[in-house]
Amino acid sequence: MNPFVQIRRDLHQIPELGFQEFKTQAYILNYLAALPQERIEIQTWRTGVLAKVKGRNPQQTIGYRADIDALPITEETGYEFASTHEGLMHACGHDMHTSIALGILTKLVAEPIDDDAVFLFQPAEEGPGGAEPMIASEEFRAWKPDLVLALHIAPEYPVGTIATKGGLLFANTSELFIDVKGKGGHAAFPHNANDMIVAASNLVLQLQTIISRNVNPLDSAVITIGKITGGTVQNIIAEKARLEGTIRTLSAESMERVKSRIEAVVRGIEASFACEAAIDYGAMYYQVDNHEELTAEFMEYARTQSGVKVVECTEAMTGEDFGYMLRDTPGFMFWLGVDSAYGLHHAKLQPSEDAIETAISLVSGYMAWKGTR
Repeated sequence: MNPFVQIRRDLHQIPELGFQEFKTQAYILNYLAALPQERIEIQTWRTGVLAKVKGRNPQQTIGYRADIDALPITEETGYEFASTHEGLMHACGHDMHTSIALGILTKLVAEPIDDDAVFLFQPAEEGPGGAEPMIASEEFRAWKPDLVLALHIAPEYPVGTIATKGGLLFANTSELFIDVKGKGGHAAFPHNANDMIVAASNLVLQLQTIISRNVNPLDSAVITIGKITGGTVQNIIAEKARLEGTIRTLSAESMERVKSRIEAVVRGIEASFACEAAIDYGAMYYQVDNHEELTAEFMEYARTQSGVKVVECTEAMTGEDFGYMLRDTPGFMFWLGVDSAYGLHHAKLQPSEDAIETAISLVSGYMAWKGTR
């Protein structure tokens, strides 16, 4: 078995939530400690790891980011190596991302390239967001790369396919939590209460008009309410209700407009239903905006590689906090085909492990090639 497939399986069994990746961090550090140390320097930051592989004649530093956290999803893959952490799963492929990064790093230790390379094993991508605080850290600033790249698995593409584009790749995203509080009471006496189930239901409908009536039809934005909770039993009018959802836009300006309209609609609900409301935007991720020239150069290189098919894709409403790294450092992200019948964040996601070697070979080769240009 490919050793990095085994690493992926090891990591798959120990999924951990953001900033709780203690076992994952220890696994990465133990692996790195077993490699020849002449060219490696290691730092830790919170539950993440930064590893520098020194080049032969460095002119620049190439950064590679891999996210290491998991999701609060109960696994249904049937794997023999399924999650041993109840209610947690690597349902977004970060176990693949981490094993690929370790594979690239190992190759660069064994076959040094000209430039220095910094590997960023970043915690908390799924929330509350690890990229923004990581790049503000002393550890990152000490080894700040001149360019940075990353990948994300793509279940919809076959193994051997990579997909990307210059410019906007992933949307701006924000979590959305709205709590409404009124007055509970007996179901038989609704006139003596302020029903928050009714208020929340009206709020859901009004939020959808923001996209249809306040966003330019030539622009794109999404408000999705994925969860509503409220009330206690069927014959008591609910005193409280909570909406949980997400906002996604293709520009930072649209995000601000959508939030402004959400706040206006919520104020209207407060007045209409004589209730109190509170908004929490939770984790917010900046758009993934690929550097045009570097992305085109990478796609040019990838097209020369045997067994790799390059697709120029369209932008997606997916959120990724790698966008914060690209805001400060030129670079790009690309989709890696893993050919799964089930999509990202699905309890049955089963990415093809054949994609691991594809990615290791492609990225390590690109890093070597980049250093000669």
